[in-house]
Amino acid sequence: GHEAVLSCPNISKVHFLLLTWRRNCSSCCVLSYRRDRNETSRLNCSERITWKYSLDSDPALHIFPVNLGDEGNYTCEAVNSEGNFLFFSSLTVLVPPTVTLAHDKSRVAVCQASAGKPPADISWVPASNHSSEEEFHHPNGTVTRVSYFGWTNSSLPSVTCLVTHPAMN
Repeated sequence: GHEAVLSCPNISKVHFLLLTWRRNCSSCCVLSYRRDRNETSRLNCSERITWKYSLDSDPALHIFPVNLGDEGNYTCEAVNSEGNFLFFSSLTVLVPPTVTLAHDKSRVAVCQASAGKPPADISWVPASNHSSEEEFHHPNGTVTRVSYFGWTNSSLPSVTCLVTHPAMN
């Protein structure tokens, strides 16, 4: 849902004639710019994939909004009279999980981190060996983790579920 900007490093130092961005897969998006004719072309690119800045000064690739299908390796190729210059970028899409916490009458707390990518980590405070965890993999590459904390025979008045994930503070 956020934006991704992929840059060609040091491209402003190379006076290029042709610049091409491509995703490294068959039938994926190819976006190119030919400077001498001021022509741009698109092949298999959705409207979400465009140039971010002025093509002459910084021909960065802009993807907005980013989705899981955009993950992969991208190549920027600049061509000038001295040859072809290749720059590689790898785009990893992070998806923050949706977190829920519930409990039941049998004193079992259920902490769930739904549809995260990568999977979220769940821990309990205070730490205990009275917890168990399940993991569910979804077709879109996201993962749901569920942790159960039973404190039936415990004197603890409460427990805290701690969910950590690279896409969350």
